[in-house]
Amino acid sequence: MSDRGFDENDNTNWLSQCEKIATGVRKRALSHTVTHGGYLSQACSAAEIFGYLYGHGMTLGPAAGPSVPVSFTATPSNDNSNPISGMLYNGVKDPLHDRFFLSPTHYAMALYATLIECGRLGEKGLNKFNCDGSTVEMIGGEHSPGIETNGGSFGQTISQAAGVAWARKIKGDNGKVWIFLSDGECQEGQTWEALMVMSFYSLNNIRIIVDANGQQVDGRCENVMQIDPLHEKFAAFGSEVQRVDGHDIVAIHRAFNRSSAIEKPIVVIADTKPYSGIPLLKERYPNLHYIRFKNESERERYRAALREMG
Repeated sequence: MSDRGFDENDNTNWLSQCEKIATGVRKRALSHTVTHGGYLSQACSAAEIFGYLYGHGMTLGPAAGPSVPVSFTATPSNDNSNPISGMLYNGVKDPLHDRFFLSPTHYAMALYATLIECGRLGEKGLNKFNCDGSTVEMIGGEHSPGIETNGGSFGQTISQAAGVAWARKIKGDNGKVWIFLSDGECQEGQTWEALMVMSFYSLNNIRIIVDANGQQVDGRCENVMQIDPLHEKFAAFGSEVQRVDGHDIVAIHRAFNRSSAIEKPIVVIADTKPYSGIPLLKERYPNLHYIRFKNESERERYRAALREMG
């Protein structure tokens, strides 16, 4: 899981690994949705993004979290100096390795599935998903596998990540800070304030990828609060921006590796489809935020789709 230049003649191994992760993310998310319902469209739109980040893009240390996540005990406090930390699944903190921040924490299922596909979380890691007392929460917290901070409301995690990146730059750390952002969060003022800070302090150790699937809880983003022209807005707030097909792993890689001399945060807007890989899901469009089945007949159709995926 290294961050190296793209070699047109030597891409088979890492690319196939990223594609394998993406396929596994969709299968696991669909399998869980068939049984319990869930955030399926987010896994469909972000599968290749997670596949790239964990399969090749990020430089992470060995996972240090338990294969089967432990139960929740208590929040960090003066009386709890050793709280559970979900970031351990991305490796312990050190100057050389990257840090990852998941801003829209309702994407947690997709992240957990990614960790399993990468061997960072055990196959039984999802057994207590969304159960009382479990750290494998439906909306991830700082104790949930792969998640470093409790972002609170949308738009807050990017500010936390900016602070970490600033501190790392001052300390001279080599590791980057990666931020997974949703397009709906670009409706939040704090997102743009954070970007101004990143630009002002030349935080070139930041990598942001935006899952631009056009969806949010109330329907299409464009019908709730128009965010385009998104590319021009990121550029105006001081970022180096590329816009790519978010289901094209090579395009994502190339966008993040255009230059190592840019003294700005790098943003890649990944245009995605919230039903990619599961055509049946398109029938619900644009009401895709959370999947609940109306009857057993509908559920069986999704079971059939899962069987077709192997």
